[in-house]
Amino acid sequence: MAKKTKNNASSIRVYRRLLGYVKPYLWAFFISVIGFLLYSATQPLFAAVIKHIIDTLQSDQREKMLYLPLLFVGLFFIRGVGTYLGNYFLAKVSNNVVHDLRCAVFDQYTLLPTEYFDKNNHGYLISRITHNVGEVTTAVTDAVRTFVREGLTVLGLLAYLFYSEWRLTLIFLTITPVIAIMVGYVSKRLRRLGKNIQDSVGDMTHVASELIHGNRIVRSYGGQEYEKKRFHQSSWRNRSQSLKLSATMAIHNPLMQFFISLALAGLMYLALFIMEDSSAGSFVGYLTAAFMLPKPIRQLSDANSLIQKGIVAAESIFEVLDEEIEKDTGHYEVDRVDGEIEYKNVFFSYDKDKNVLDNLSFKIKPGQTVALVGPSGGGKSSIINLLPRFYDYEKGQILLDGVEITDYTLASLRKQIALVSQNVTLFNDTVANNIAYGELNGASREDIIQAAKDAYALEFIEKLPEGFDTNIGEQGISLSGGQRQRLALARAILKNASVLILDEATSALDVQSEKYIQAALDKIMKGRTTIVIAHRLSTIVKADVIFVIKSGKIAEKGTHQALLEAKGLYWALQKDSGLFKKA
Repeated sequence: MAKKTKNNASSIRVYRRLLGYVKPYLWAFFISVIGFLLYSATQPLFAAVIKHIIDTLQSDQREKMLYLPLLFVGLFFIRGVGTYLGNYFLAKVSNNVVHDLRCAVFDQYTLLPTEYFDKNNHGYLISRITHNVGEVTTAVTDAVRTFVREGLTVLGLLAYLFYSEWRLTLIFLTITPVIAIMVGYVSKRLRRLGKNIQDSVGDMTHVASELIHGNRIVRSYGGQEYEKKRFHQSSWRNRSQSLKLSATMAIHNPLMQFFISLALAGLMYLALFIMEDSSAGSFVGYLTAAFMLPKPIRQLSDANSLIQKGIVAAESIFEVLDEEIEKDTGHYEVDRVDGEIEYKNVFFSYDKDKNVLDNLSFKIKPGQTVALVGPSGGGKSSIINLLPRFYDYEKGQILLDGVEITDYTLASLRKQIALVSQNVTLFNDTVANNIAYGELNGASREDIIQAAKDAYALEFIEKLPEGFDTNIGEQGISLSGGQRQRLALARAILKNASVLILDEATSALDVQSEKYIQAALDKIMKGRTTIVIAHRLSTIVKADVIFVIKSGKIAEKGTHQALLEAKGLYWALQKDSGLFKKA
């Protein structure tokens, strides 16, 4: 019982928070309520008109009926005006609320830490903006419209019934506890089924996204049947849960209508005795109003199911909005650093169980080029991921120009670092906008062209249909791997940061392209502190110092030649494992 009360309290709290997004648009909401009041007021008036017609027919003053056609027309006109005001202004509110929610979730995604995206299914994250927000739309439009309009209609009809014969109406309301119990049970079941449906939509989105992005691998390895099976299973689960939800709603409405019909039958029977002294018009008008009640009650029940699904959807959205964003407690800002980097006794782990970096210490002088090599899983990527604070270390210090990186504001820290990774990220936009991305979008066309030239990308860009204004498609699908890599390098060149991080930045290039890129790297690395993770021997040999990383520690360090002469781990990696590739 306590758990049920807690769930109800949680649902009320979520819906109250959801309605909080209505506050900026209260004026439109109040206009819609006025419209629905006009609509609802016409319902009991129809019953009153019928009463008046019958009583007039039984009297000798039939001339009073001459104005009744005009009254009917007036009622329908008022009803139409009320419907328009209610529907239009509530739609205005709901569309604004949904827009605000959708933007709030997307804005939150831009602020969440990297580890959040590592731990959460991307399909679920996408479905929260698409499917879940759609469910919220229904909850704040159709459901609210029905609750306001039909709720006011029920109140109006009950007021007329109490006014006409309060004793009968009290007897009729004895069915209320039965309806409340049914609605409570169905609400709980609908919330559970709604959560299952949202999960299944997330599964479908995830599988579909993987197929779309990885279609070449799927075809190359004959994974079509496997992917079909995965998608069919998630779709079947969605179908199964949706059918259960439909079955619940399908059986709920007839049951509720059945109990209401029993109450109405009893009402008719009792009315014959209790209203025996009333006029025929009063008797018919009362029963007409009573028989108008089942429809709005049924619609309120249907709206309840929409509300429950909307609450589940809103819960998942608020979970995102309540996530802790990236910690940005730093206060130190600087236009440009010299580029001195020092790791002091740094410990780091992803799962808090096993350290990926174990008491790691080293220092890089400004303008120095350092290569990180070693077996996979040794911690090379973790080292470079900590510097821009994609992750936060547990112990130790990381200093940039003698200032701990947590003291920098995130914007100022990341302004000092240009990153080029093996997995190039490009956007469905023009070549120029991909090079001058984000804070670089104010760069002049001359600077963009120069960056492309320095990255040896100008020769292929000029051959594109519209040059720098050519749209390259999602992830630069129309470009080769080497071309995409050179655009990423041009972006880093344009940023002109003091620290350059190259994470397998030349791995996607053919030998000819790499020679050009290497020449460009030699040029832009001058005067910059550069950290390189590479398997290309040509990238490694020119490093001022090489750190051999194993099990989160520096196993060896020195120049290429010195490490070879030492015949240690570096020499063994090059000789036996084929780790380094010759240019």
